[in-house]
Amino acid sequence: MRMTEHRVVAPQIAPGERVKGPASYFPSIEKTYGRPVQEWLDLIVERLAGEMHMEVVAWLKAEYGLGHGHANALVAYCTAALAK
Repeated sequence: MRMTEHRVVAPQIAPGERVKGPASYFPSIEKTYGRPVQEWLDLIVERLAGEMHMEVVAWLKAEYGLGHGHANALVAYCTAALAK
């Protein structure tokens, strides 16, 4: 995978830690889809270079079978991190 200059790093969430916002979905995403959140973020960052938020959400749902809430949380997290 090609690395981008705006790589988004997944947060480190300790067991039992209460997280708010899009990252609150991350433990469930890893459990449900069997891939680390960092892999999803890397894929999304590449996609966001040429597509809009909802286009990337639709791609995750169609290509990988993610639920809407999970896909939207991942894309929202990336979008916010890239805007900093």
